[in-house]
Amino acid sequence: MKILVFQHLRVEHSGIFAEFWREAGHSEHIVELDEGEAIPDLDGFDMLAVMGGPMDVWQEDAHPWLKPEKAAIRHWARELERPYLGICLGHQLLADALGGKVGLMKAPEVGLATVELTQAGRADRLFDGVDPAIETLQWHGAEVSVLPEDGEILAANAACPVQAMRVGQNAYGFQYHMEITERTVGDWSKIPEYAASLKQALGADEAGRLAQTVAPHLPAFRATAQRINDNFFAAIGR
Repeated sequence: MKILVFQHLRVEHSGIFAEFWREAGHSEHIVELDEGEAIPDLDGFDMLAVMGGPMDVWQEDAHPWLKPEKAAIRHWARELERPYLGICLGHQLLADALGGKVGLMKAPEVGLATVELTQAGRADRLFDGVDPAIETLQWHGAEVSVLPEDGEILAANAACPVQAMRVGQNAYGFQYHMEITERTVGDWSKIPEYAASLKQALGADEAGRLAQTVAPHLPAFRATAQRINDNFFAAIGR
């Protein structure tokens, strides 16, 4: 498959999924939107993956490329109806582009947190073989507050009621970070916006230890990501 990847920050990439995709023979075409790269013709791609970033979906004046990105996501999901995988900002952009709403949380959710599959999530093919209580890495201050039409909540927790969603048959969004590798926390901690939210949520001492806190969970994170990735490609028939 030819996978189109929208990135909003060079260090916030497809991570462990890129490894899975290479092993399966798929190819990535990465568009770094925050660096001014143009969105290509969508017809030449089989799947769209939209990653995270430090900006918010409503900051179109500061980041004018958000408008064409949302238009591309809308065309992809509603008209082409091709497979979509959104993580963090990519999850929120899916909701916003398709008529849902995204807003600030009462408090940022940063660090390790458990999410629970809903009844719909337990029945969804994407979570076949996945434990209904999923340990995750969170790093966000905004959330999907209103689902788009045809949206269904697949996972939730007390901090954020839309941790995973499906829109239609082929578009999935995840608020939490499945894509992380051993470098993720260190790389993201160097980004000023992320460092600030990290300290606000955890305090300076715990923020400084986050990489060590996350490290023992990486094998389980990888296994869950592998299962969801395999389910995703099985569900779309590739």
